Amino acid sequence: MRQYLLAAAVSLVLVAPAFGQALAQTPPAPAAAPTPPEARAGDVSSPEAIVTALYDVISGDAGVQRDWNRFRGLFHPSGRLVPIGGPAEGPAILRTLTPDEYIARAEPLLMKGFHEREIASRVEHFGHMVHVFSTYDSRHTASDDQPFTRGINSIQLFNDGTRWWIVSIYWQGETSQIPLPPQYLPPVP
Repeated sequence: MRQYLLAAAVSLVLVAPAFGQALAQTPPAPAAAPTPPEARAGDVSSPEAIVTALYDVISGDAGVQRDWNRFRGLFHPSGRLVPIGGPAEGPAILRTLTPDEYIARAEPLLMKGFHEREIASRVEHFGHMVHVFSTYDSRHTASDDQPFTRGINSIQLFNDGTRWWIVSIYWQGETSQIPLPPQYLPPVP
């Protein structure tokens, strides 16, 4: 018994400093997300308004600067953008971006001329949350006859009792291997 207690005491003496070092090396908690700029009241008054503002703020002709503070103001401080990418034949990859990371990544492409619009949507509500499955098409100019890409934005919204916030936008573009299903397209007249 005495040997067991001695071994336990030695182990404690040897392990305790290493455990302390491990605690000292634990990374600090992440910093609080920055407070977004004040949003336009009309942009955040309803789920429809915030989705309209989202498409409006990223769209514009070549060389037209986007209002990135308006964009930031749509997002909850914890908000994220999550594109699905990768080669058409797979495997798919997922990237998680803050609004500022999205701006840094997308702005050079958007400045070449980019107009995105919602062509169909499905909206589901429960309490303070709304999910919008928003089918989009993208064109280089607003007058282009055909889109160069289409896809679906899965947009999660939150109402805190005073306004709507974008919590996340998770999207995938259409490919020849993954065409848009008819139920997510506008009705054919």
